[in-house]
Amino acid sequence: MNTTKTSKKQTETQHPYTTIKSIPEEERPYEKGIARGTSALSDAELLAVILRTGSRGQSALELSRKVLAKSGTGLLGIYHMSISDLQKIHGLGKVKALQIKCIAELSRRIARARFSETVSFHDPASVSSYYMETLRHEEQEVLLLVMLNSKGKLIRDEVISKGTVRASLISPREIFIEAVRHQAVSILLLHNHPSGIPDPSRDDVLLTERVRAAGAMLGIELLDHIIIGDRQAVSMREQGFWLEPSKNKG
Repeated sequence: MNTTKTSKKQTETQHPYTTIKSIPEEERPYEKGIARGTSALSDAELLAVILRTGSRGQSALELSRKVLAKSGTGLLGIYHMSISDLQKIHGLGKVKALQIKCIAELSRRIARARFSETVSFHDPASVSSYYMETLRHEEQEVLLLVMLNSKGKLIRDEVISKGTVRASLISPREIFIEAVRHQAVSILLLHNHPSGIPDPSRDDVLLTERVRAAGAMLGIELLDHIIIGDRQAVSMREQGFWLEPSKNKG
């Protein structure tokens, strides 16, 4: 019996913070958050509350610190880590990795929901800012369809294609099936250039022309096609790739 107690004490000495309970009570993430509010918690402490438990030889707090260090840029870096990347960290299994990714995605959606109330979808700079962090880190080209109601407010956005955005591979039909299904009055297209340079390609121009023509027949206006690069964007409307509808009629 005494031997067991001694061994336990020795283990705690070797790993003083192997459990949350071994941390002084006033510094435990749960207790600290309740006593001082969640804003008083560090990034690692917030993550520790979510993870709840650590693994053999490390507390949830130590595991959280390891995750943040591995991400390279703290919380922002977590969003860009895949579940398999997270699982490479000692102590993180599939469930904990999924928990972290869900929190990162929830945070992104909360931020976007708040921003969507102020973004102007008729202003290319505003639209570019809204989607910049979503698209600029993608390693493949992603074509995003943005659907708006009669007041110019966001109904929803949908990924139409992921891979290579080529006019020959993307049909306006699938774009307008979604637009009609969600009763969109107008739409925007956005896609990224993984190279980081948002200059429109010939395929970008052809795709834009095809979607504009189809939209004109259906009465659903294509407001713009915006190309996202690395912290920069190009509005094809602003670049003069088409005239305003009123000018076309003249």
